[in-house]
Amino acid sequence: MTDKYINPEKTALVVIDLQKGIVAMDTKPYSSDLVISNCNKLIDKFHQSNSPVFLVHVGPSEDGKDRLDPILDPTQSQNLNHSKDWMEFVPGLNKLPSDFIITKRQWGAFYGTELDLQLRRRGIDTIVLCGIATNIGVESTARFAFEYGYNQFFVEDACSTRTSEEHNFTFSTTFPRIGRVRSTDQIIEAF
Repeated sequence: MTDKYINPEKTALVVIDLQKGIVAMDTKPYSSDLVISNCNKLIDKFHQSNSPVFLVHVGPSEDGKDRLDPILDPTQSQNLNHSKDWMEFVPGLNKLPSDFIITKRQWGAFYGTELDLQLRRRGIDTIVLCGIATNIGVESTARFAFEYGYNQFFVEDACSTRTSEEHNFTFSTTFPRIGRVRSTDQIIEAF
């Protein structure tokens, strides 16, 4: 299915957490390398169309006082000892100086950031969402975007997470209820 009605003037690409510390994990159903490659194809298309690109990464502030530190069940863990370059964008990401950098302190890219403000100032009503991890950063951002009234496209082969089951559940159950699921090629063809 092709969506020829994507309006480049009202659509932004939002890329979630393609940073050294996150892409280093083993991802399914797609490797981090494939996700980065597909995200780069999307970034290039958005640049060619003069559509805004928002690159999101996550990490603590210098003093770490903004960190969420909930009490978790013993089976869950939070690795909070990150390397110095953990939140740096991966090498080879096709970013330009004109791209917007959003730094978040939690899973979703809207809460506590200027993402919504910057999208609205540019008249954006549709976002194309991709990145890692499907059911964490991407899904959290998607849920907020839905509540804020954005139209959304979720790029299935430009997302991945820890297990295929988690990825597939989000793409088969959650995303079809709040937007449209497409492939990288389908989004590129829509411009």
